[in-house]
Amino acid sequence: MPSAVATKPRSRKPEPRPYHHGDLRASLLATAARWLDERGAETLTLRELARAAGVSHAAPYHHFANRDALLAGVAEHAFDRLGDALAAAAVADDAARALLDIGEAYVREALAHPAQFRLMFGPTLARKAEHPGLARASERAFTVLLDAAKRHAADRGLELALAGWSLSHGVANLAIDGAFGGLPVPPAQARRLARLDAGALVRAMVAGLLQVPDVPAAKVRRPRR
Repeated sequence: MPSAVATKPRSRKPEPRPYHHGDLRASLLATAARWLDERGAETLTLRELARAAGVSHAAPYHHFANRDALLAGVAEHAFDRLGDALAAAAVADDAARALLDIGEAYVREALAHPAQFRLMFGPTLARKAEHPGLARASERAFTVLLDAAKRHAADRGLELALAGWSLSHGVANLAIDGAFGGLPVPPAQARRLARLDAGALVRAMVAGLLQVPDVPAAKVRRPRR
């Protein structure tokens, strides 16, 4: 009777985790946006993103060639959200009122997602021509402002749009940086600055630019993203 030969069980390689689960690209972008909101962009890599999303390390590369492409996708979605917010704010029949609402909406969007706001206008993505979707989304957001400015003053719409954008962008950055605190002002004014509403401030500044009375913001229904 032949002797039994002990056979070594064949080891099985672990199954790789699938990278297709629903719309993975959208899921990765949502995960990356949350990462920016919570931790900033500095620590975000495709490998860390894969771990946070619960997929294989190779999965993100099926949708993004590199980290810059991923960040461009996040910025594109952020510009889409900004464009939606500005469009919702631009519904007032009075063009001046629409511009006040747009300025305030811009600042509130920036304060809601400061790391994404930094990304949208930061040096990493300065070459928007390399990312057509990002370029289109940013152009759409600016067009909402430009159209409202032209409604108010057709002959100087571009100048008004640039001035209003500069005011809103500057106030947003200062507020994000906490620059309004610790200024060399009397204590009473310092207490007011501590309670500063940056959206209301830019609204008053745009009203001064347009030489129109400041009026409370209209309540608008914001589209969900």
